[in-house]
This record gives sequence, structure tokens and C-alpha cells, in this order.
Amino acid sequence: MIVYADTSALVKLFVEEENSAATRDMLRGAQTMGTGLLTRAELGAALARGVRLGFLSEEEALEARWRLREVWPTWIHITVDESLVSRAEVLAWEHGLRGYDAVHLAAALAWQELIASPVVLATFDRELWEAAQRVGLVSWPEG
Repeated sequence: MIVYADTSALVKLFVEEENSAATRDMLRGAQTMGTGLLTRAELGAALARGVRLGFLSEEEALEARWRLREVWPTWIHITVDESLVSRAEVLAWEHGLRGYDAVHLAAALAWQELIASPVVLATFDRELWEAAQRVGLVSWPEG
């Protein structure tokens, strides 16, 4: 299985929350895992927000950032360029997505087309999950 993981799925690798164990298990079973290049900034922002809101201690967030730096090079990074952003703009309009959710969708679709193999989009964002289904991607988690 080839998996494109958005930020809502990847944060579960670094912060223990609902569905963290299932996400880790699914990603361990992936043949290949990729994400958008800008996801690294989104993950860092999510960890910082977790500290500001009191969901994480600074020590927990720093540990998570260290783990992110360790695993980041092992993932495929889908580059965001003008073509991808243009496609994301269309997808945002057609599916009512927020900006970076549309970029995730465009990146997963572009990757699927590039490798000519099915890509599973792992996300816990309901709107993105549903849009992925509508454009021909398999969404995870099921249901």
C-alpha cells in the first residue's frame, strides 16, 4: 500500500491522541509513505500550538520535533509548485476545501498519476477525506 499522509494523520505519530496506535500500525504497513513538502512546517506549527494551548509540555513537543527530524528523510516529499497550487485552487473551489487541504489533495492525486499506482490518502479531516473519495483516491481510515 502506498500512503499519502496529511498533517492530521502524521501528528498522531508524534502526539498520543485518539487513533494514534491505529495510524502508527497503518503507516508501518505501508510500502511507501509520502506527504507534501510543506507538511513539515504544518507539523511544527501543530506542535507549537499544542504547547501554547497546554496539550503538550515544551519537553514533549521538543521530543516530537526531534523524532520528526529523524523520520522526515525517510518519507517521499511531494514538491509544491505552480502547477500543483493551480490544481489545488480548482479542488478547493470544487470541493469546498481549506487551502492546504486542497494542496494535500492535489499532491496525493499528482503522486498517484506520477507513479500510476493507487494511493491511499490518510487523513482525519472529514472534508478532505470525503473529497479524496470523490476524486478517485482511497481514503483512510475507512468509514
